[in-house]
Amino acid sequence: MKRFLRNFDWLGFAAMLLLIVVGTLTIYSAGHARSQIFHGMWINNLSTAVFGIVLYFLLAWFDYRRYLPLLALPAYFVSLVCLVLVLVFGAEVLGGRRWLWFFQPSEVAKLSVLVMLSVLFGSDALAEIRKSPWLNGFRGFAVAVLLSGIPALLILAEPDLGTTLALVPAVAIVVFAIGVWRRGLVTLAAIAGMAALAILGAVYEAEKPSASADRRERIMKYVPLKPHQVKRVKTFLFPDSDPLGAGHNLRQSKIAIGSGGMTGKGFGKGEQNHLKYLPPAVSMNDFIFCVYAEETGFRGSLVLLTLFGVLLFTGCLAASRATDRSGRLLALGVTTLVLAHVYINIGMSIGLLPITGLPLPFISSGRTFLLTVILGFGLVQSVSVHRQPLI
Repeated sequence: MKRFLRNFDWLGFAAMLLLIVVGTLTIYSAGHARSQIFHGMWINNLSTAVFGIVLYFLLAWFDYRRYLPLLALPAYFVSLVCLVLVLVFGAEVLGGRRWLWFFQPSEVAKLSVLVMLSVLFGSDALAEIRKSPWLNGFRGFAVAVLLSGIPALLILAEPDLGTTLALVPAVAIVVFAIGVWRRGLVTLAAIAGMAALAILGAVYEAEKPSASADRRERIMKYVPLKPHQVKRVKTFLFPDSDPLGAGHNLRQSKIAIGSGGMTGKGFGKGEQNHLKYLPPAVSMNDFIFCVYAEETGFRGSLVLLTLFGVLLFTGCLAASRATDRSGRLLALGVTTLVLAHVYINIGMSIGLLPITGLPLPFISSGRTFLLTVILGFGLVQSVSVHRQPLI
């Protein structure tokens, strides 16, 4: 118990707890701008957080080096099965199948992939397996890509591009830290970056006002994006091209953030939210940062970013202090995953990135996502607590 209390990362836990409080209050405010059925969403969020914190302490108490090697493979295969089932039996909402009964398998799959990679390439219990040539060099890289690529493709098929985009940097950091075929990884990252720029350039040329319909059709034949994704990229490139249609959410988001000024309009007094200029369908999840920024202003946004910064710093600190490779990989993966969510969500809210459906950790409404992120940091806390060599 003394070692647990001494090694426990109280700073990271406090930052997480404050983020949960901020998220619950913001969901309460956003929910009261919607129909009566959503007024109690903050209670669901709070009850999920309490349950998650209990599991957080259980994960932190038990040594991850003893139980993760036993659970990683079953958890990975269960998540794959659930990803397949959601494509067949999942409820269709807004053109996508992402819910299987009461939870989102894609959120659980992200964490299971990171755990699987961390255990396979880092656990002392699998040291003999790692001596195989299949886990070294290019073949080791191919195994890592296969393990992460299968669930990523299943998530993309839902379709859920945002979740896939958030998983990619987390897997990339873990694979880079593993050390298999780093030169190839950097090369692939460069190719992916050039491909993204090429797609942006193609959409720009096809959708600019002076482009003819014939030119647009010729260009778009080679762009691997669906129509709704093209609309989002077009809104990012030409934000004022369709202010009442595809660009409405982004326009209202910027107005909400800007109208908050330096100090904000006060809790529950955000006009863009409560007058429903911010679309109610997204004000509690993907665009909840706009609700928070309008009510708390620039100062409140700085506080929120500082809390995220502290949490991410403690995750990196846990990785640097880990005495085994598995813990280091796991802490890096979870921290990068949350960083990607924060960067993409806030970036799209202020127009720095194309709009994609991705929640803000601890702040957005979503029980599966909230529970998954808490469990992820419970594992990071276990890495911090159990950093002495395993006896």
